[in-house]
Amino acid sequence: MDLALNETQQMLKTSARDLLSRECPYSLVRDMEEDARGYSDELWRRMVDLGWLGLAIPEKYGGAEGDFLDLAALLEEMGRALVPGPFFSTVVLGGLTILDAAGDDMKRDLLPRIARGQLLMTLAITEKGGTYESQEIEVQARREGEEYVIEGTKLFVPDAHVADFIIVAARTASGSNPKEGITLLLVPGTADGVSVTPHRTLASDKQCEVVFHGVRVPYSAVVGEIDGGWPPMERALQRAAAAKCVEMVGGAEAVLEMTVEYLKQRVQFGRPVGTFQGVQHHCANMAIDVEGSRYAAYQAAWKVSEGLPAAREVSMAKAWVSDAYLRVCSLAHQCHGAIGFTQEHDLQLYTRRARVQEQAYGDARFHRRLLAQTLRA
Repeated sequence: MDLALNETQQMLKTSARDLLSRECPYSLVRDMEEDARGYSDELWRRMVDLGWLGLAIPEKYGGAEGDFLDLAALLEEMGRALVPGPFFSTVVLGGLTILDAAGDDMKRDLLPRIARGQLLMTLAITEKGGTYESQEIEVQARREGEEYVIEGTKLFVPDAHVADFIIVAARTASGSNPKEGITLLLVPGTADGVSVTPHRTLASDKQCEVVFHGVRVPYSAVVGEIDGGWPPMERALQRAAAAKCVEMVGGAEAVLEMTVEYLKQRVQFGRPVGTFQGVQHHCANMAIDVEGSRYAAYQAAWKVSEGLPAAREVSMAKAWVSDAYLRVCSLAHQCHGAIGFTQEHDLQLYTRRARVQEQAYGDARFHRRLLAQTLRA
């Protein structure tokens, strides 16, 4: 197993860093926190022109025939630059789920439009329980003739307010095994009976409450198999968790670099703060966490990319990186002092996102429990 990026992936990573350093400054990140949609048309068009939205989509569906590891290299740079907008929800949550589970007709319809940037998507999983487990799915979808009627509420649905389609995990049958009887349904974001309410989070990203009241979709809206939606949902959650880990690695590395640069410039007691041994130890601990997180995240991404069983590696990565990113931010604040907590400073942008990303697709405690289950098996 070689976790080093190949030449193409390294070129992609370098070009993405160059572009995002110019076109996604912190001023844009701050502006998009206050923007109703949460993303910039100009930056979105640049990503489309560069083929980023179709990077992991097969060529026959209008994509670039890349794999998940290619996408991971790009997502690390997006995490580093705090790129706002629906890229993650459209590509990782929506596009890859369609590619994995949908029939060929649905793939031919949706994937080329995703690659061209003409379609925004997301995935609705969590409900009032707030966890990513099958027994928490209570939204109902009952069969009426050639239609399904959906009733219930989904929470923390990213970018649902701008999504053209929402993939909804709904319960279509009940039984003793909660993993059975779940079906994935493709619902237009503007369908009658769909009500979307964006909520402001600590990270000021766009997570929404989506209420389905008598929403009707045709039988053809089923993604994959009827009552067999949980296996592709588990794979979607693994991809999302692995991708989020790589994003967090990019953010943690940016925090480390920001802190080291500050400590070189900040003078106290007649010498740069970075010359004090205790502060140097803080930086060393941050570097250890960044590199450890990178290894864990890319090991999980490689397993996902190769189509190998990845539950253990994904849970290990998400548990470790969630905690490590917060440790890096905490030490960075200690090194910066009070200025790092101010709205004007860029460090707090990463800290707020680290706290929200910790919870996304299962926090450290959730994934430690999953990991323990794999060890017992």
